[in-house]
Amino acid sequence: MVNKLNIQKFMNAGIGYAVLLLSFFLLSYILPLGVRDLVVPDETRYAEIPREMIASGDWVVPHLNGVRYFEKPALGYWVHAGSILLFGENDFAVRLPSALAVGLSALLIYVLVRRVSRLEDEDDGFPAILAALIYLSCFEVFGVGNTAVLDSLFSFFLTASITAFYLASEKRPGSAMEKGFLALAGLSWGLAFLTKGFLAFAVPVLALVPYLVWQRRYSDVFRMSWLPILAALLVALPWSMAIHLREPDFWRFFFWNEHIRRFMSDNAQHKESFWFFLLTAPGMFIPWIFAAPAAVPGIKARFFEQGAQGRVLRFCICWLALPFLFFSLSNGKLLTYILPCFPPFAVLMAFGLLYALKKNVRNRLFQGGTAVCAVLFGLILIAFLYVQFFGFNGFRPYGQPWKVMMLINGFFFSVLLCFWSFRSLNVKDKAILFGIAPLLLFFVVHYTTPDQTIEAKSPGVLLEQHKKDIADVDIIISDENSIGAVCWYLQRNDVYVLGGAGELDYGLSNKYADGRLIDIQSAADLINQNRSKTVLVARVKNIVRWLDQLPKPVFQDQSGPSGYILWKY
Repeated sequence: MVNKLNIQKFMNAGIGYAVLLLSFFLLSYILPLGVRDLVVPDETRYAEIPREMIASGDWVVPHLNGVRYFEKPALGYWVHAGSILLFGENDFAVRLPSALAVGLSALLIYVLVRRVSRLEDEDDGFPAILAALIYLSCFEVFGVGNTAVLDSLFSFFLTASITAFYLASEKRPGSAMEKGFLALAGLSWGLAFLTKGFLAFAVPVLALVPYLVWQRRYSDVFRMSWLPILAALLVALPWSMAIHLREPDFWRFFFWNEHIRRFMSDNAQHKESFWFFLLTAPGMFIPWIFAAPAAVPGIKARFFEQGAQGRVLRFCICWLALPFLFFSLSNGKLLTYILPCFPPFAVLMAFGLLYALKKNVRNRLFQGGTAVCAVLFGLILIAFLYVQFFGFNGFRPYGQPWKVMMLINGFFFSVLLCFWSFRSLNVKDKAILFGIAPLLLFFVVHYTTPDQTIEAKSPGVLLEQHKKDIADVDIIISDENSIGAVCWYLQRNDVYVLGGAGELDYGLSNKYADGRLIDIQSAADLINQNRSKTVLVARVKNIVRWLDQLPKPVFQDQSGPSGYILWKY
């Protein structure tokens, strides 16, 4: 009896839920990070550019394969380089910054909700726990947070900036606390700019200015702006000036190519219709999109409250809706662009759901959402088993039975937890069980990348296998698809690029590229002139096109028909 009471007291104090939240983060985001090979092109790019910074000692100008790479500012590369210096050149170190950024974003969400609700909260911090869990368990947050890209880091800095500004708006005007939070907002704003550029200005302005206007604090729009702007300038200016002095063309290329062309031009990269995010975003908010109908009445009920919770809900509406609309209006779209919209979604859901469940723990909308989520996981499991055992147009995801069993367990666990959530009559347990439903699935997907995906997107196994047989003096030729992986795994920055330049177009067209971009005839000549010391790595589909125009290799290996070929001459 004593042990049971102690456990219940432990959970009621919020400590148990905090431990559960931390365990969810560690198991989903940190512990399995290094078990997958890096995928091309994004992960190998954000591994190789920091590696070249470390090797060259040039921390100002980003380079990929030894040529200028101006698609992003330097901070994201610095962070990845720091992780590599601490943990070595491995998959874990390359992905760690993204995972930590998600964890820190969840911590900011926790702090925001805890500070807002502490005066009115009778649940000893549970709304903050739930908000952080909602954020961590959204499918897009998980997918991006376990991938070596800059989006999670950028979203973290935006979340820090917006959160700090909001907390400043809650302090007495002109007080030291207000100024401290405003300075912190500006610091984060500057760091966001150094991560992905001018987009760092758009999201905070779209969230904060309408909120202040909504609150009829018109003068605060200007009064509260100068300190964050000054702090952001102080953070961003040193590197911005350094890159301008070293590479005067950086800002022209970066502004027009990565902002104007990507977001506004008719030939924008990843061009999609206005409705793209509206149609695809629901899948990114799984599993919580199924609980959203239950949360909406709770949000509406608290929306017009004059207290702190009412204000934070109105603020989060601005933070969620207006940046989402902004990204929908841009011509170029990727699902990762809406990542900054997930923190306000988590806050809104936490307050709305708890309000609804406290009024009726068997809330029909939440019960229905839980049932739909369980059915979805169950249907995916059935579809997976059918494809795995009977095939679909000859395709089977896995050749290893242990991967199949891991995924079966992951989906079954998700269905089971949804069922327990459906049956529970305790408000906190009901919400927590639903939130941790994807936990085992999140853990096992690190180990269960489909065979065809590994073959098509991860040339690391092939390159590592033959790395010891490639001398430092050997000439290496690669196609554009493979270049980041070839440089990273072979630790080279002098690789010839065959075919198209792709993302290296700017750097390879520079006069300092020294003829690094070659056509098929030049590649054949280079091979003939350097017999016994030339290596070619390329996608199989490209090799098939070049087969009749290149000399016959003395050795060849490949990762599969849809993967990569390594030829030695």
